[in-house]
Amino acid sequence: MDKRDFDRALNKRGRKGAALMGRHIGEHGIGWDVLIASPAVRVRETLDSAIPAMDSPPPVTWDERLYLASVPAMLDVLRHVEGNPANVLLAAHNPGMQEMLFELVPEAAQDDKFDEAVRKFPTAAFAVLELDIDDWADIDRGCGRMVHFARPRDLDPTLGPEEVG
Repeated sequence: MDKRDFDRALNKRGRKGAALMGRHIGEHGIGWDVLIASPAVRVRETLDSAIPAMDSPPPVTWDERLYLASVPAMLDVLRHVEGNPANVLLAAHNPGMQEMLFELVPEAAQDDKFDEAVRKFPTAAFAVLELDIDDWADIDRGCGRMVHFARPRDLDPTLGPEEVG
């Protein structure tokens, strides 16, 4: 594990974006039964900024397998969620999070939200997928549909890409 990357903190824009996204997630109205996250410093800081704005968030389960995880590794984590909760929030890293969209959302369900997410899925991006599964052990290719997507820059244009002059 590259400790320099693992220990990399958010910058000022990242902290502002995380707090903004936390408010957005709270306003979105979905309650999370389970929150599983990479223990990397920047994920911890993102959640530290976002969680206070969420309504009754569950305790975080820190899972080292999510640090720079591949899609198969993230799916394995999800397949082993205990108690079959209705809603799980997964906080991990790219490129895995973005690639997970290609794995879970079939071509027939890809729309403008999906196109935006695969174009740019930055730190603190929030994607909500509805999965056609009865149990988390059943999560598999093509079982999902993206119903919501937001990035910090969608909510505050000053958090968009910096202009190169």
